[in-house]
Formats: sequence, structure tokens, C-alpha cells
Amino acid sequence: MYIITIVYLLIGLLASIIGSIAGLGGGIIIKPVLDSIGTYDVATIGLLSTTTVFAMACVSLLKATRSGIRIKGRKSFIIAIGSIVGGLIGKFIFNYLVRSMEDQKIIIVIQATLLTVLMLLILLFVRNRESIKTYQLQNAILIFTIGFGLGTLSSFLGIGGGPLNMAILAFAFSMNIRESAINSIFIIFFSQLSSLITTAFTTGFTIFDLSVLGYMVTGGVIGGLIGTTLSQKFNNLQMDRIFTYTLVGIILLNIYNAIYNLL
Repeated sequence: MYIITIVYLLIGLLASIIGSIAGLGGGIIIKPVLDSIGTYDVATIGLLSTTTVFAMACVSLLKATRSGIRIKGRKSFIIAIGSIVGGLIGKFIFNYLVRSMEDQKIIIVIQATLLTVLMLLILLFVRNRESIKTYQLQNAILIFTIGFGLGTLSSFLGIGGGPLNMAILAFAFSMNIRESAINSIFIIFFSQLSSLITTAFTTGFTIFDLSVLGYMVTGGVIGGLIGTTLSQKFNNLQMDRIFTYTLVGIILLNIYNAIYNLL
């Protein structure tokens, strides 16, 4: 049991450090790692990931605000509102699949496949960003729709939406890597909050095995503090490299999870 707690503490810690540095949110790492370990069912993994990422986002935002880093005002608030609504829809779809499918491995395959495709698209965008035209969207309805889509996907996948947020923020609002990181975490905070609220008012928390949650959240909090501090020491190029290398690792891990659960 001692070894198990250390393992889950380290998962929350390392994922949140990397997630906080590059705006990934940690969940994009936690979700496939827990799927590959296979100790918990898909619903419990989603809740563990969501709660850890939410804790990391709270700490990261608080520390960033105290350091003078600011959110992109009106646009990020509209995206956040959209992500709240989308988060509710994404959680509803996820809960429906969990209830209707007897074989939970199918859900893991769906999530892993979708994550692999999304991460590949994001990696292509990141590697070719200089040649891709970006925008400065101002239309509130369009911005809300973007937030809705991000919230739906991140809640359904249980990832927080970090890399997806980063790519969309860069494409739709021409944000650099540092601006995208803090605004991504801001959006993650609201999407994960809506997901937790949905769980509280639907299934509740008592049906889940949350024995390692405290360790993961502790890792998430400490990781958020460390990651936010480190992010201020890296330049945009270094943060871009961390983002890219992490994406490659996530893609490979999700391919493994999809193949393993199909066999």
C-alpha cells in the first residue's frame, strides 16, 4: 500500500508540474497513465483525473495572479462560460456511455483513439505554426462556441483540455505559448469545476473508490506550485519544446492503450 500511494502521488506531482509549465493541465497525462495501469474503472479514472487537475489549476492560477500574470480578459471569460456549459454536456455523454456499455474497455478505446487523433493534429499545428494564419476573433457567439467545444471534449475525455486549449487559443487569438498556457489553465479551472458539480448532483462521489485521491490531489497542488514557478524561468522556445515532447509521449501512450484494450 505504501508503494501504491507513492506511485499515485508521483503521477499527480509529475503530471501537474509538466501540465502547469506548458498549460497542458496535467489531465492529458494522468488519464492515459491511469488507463495503462488499469487499477481503476474508467469512471473512477475520470474523476481522479478531473479532481487532480482542478486542484492544480486552482494553485497555478493563484500563484500566477500573485506573480502579476494576467488572463486575457473578456475573451477568456467568454470561453470559460462556454466551457462550463460544454463541460456539463461532455460529462452527460460520458455518464451515458458508462451506463449503456457493458464492456468499459470500449470507452477507453474510444477515448484513446480520439485523444491520439487530436494530439496528432495539435502536434502538426505546433510544428507548422509559423506558416499557419492565426486570427484575433472578437465575435462573442463564436468565442462562446469555441469554449463550448473545448469544454465538451475535455469533460468527455477527462483530460482538462490543456493541449487542445493551447492550440485553439494560439489559432483563434494569436496567443504565444506563455499567454496560451495561463489562459488554458483558466479555462481548465472552469471546465473541471462544472464536471465535478455535475458528478456531485448526478452519481455523487460515494460510488467511486477514491482511496488514492488525497495523494493525487496533494501531488497536483505541489506540482502546480512547482510548475508555475518553473514556467517563469523558461523562455517561449523552451516551453514550446516541453509542450512538443510531452505531446509525442502522450500520443504513443494513447496508441498503446487503444491497442492493448482492443486485444
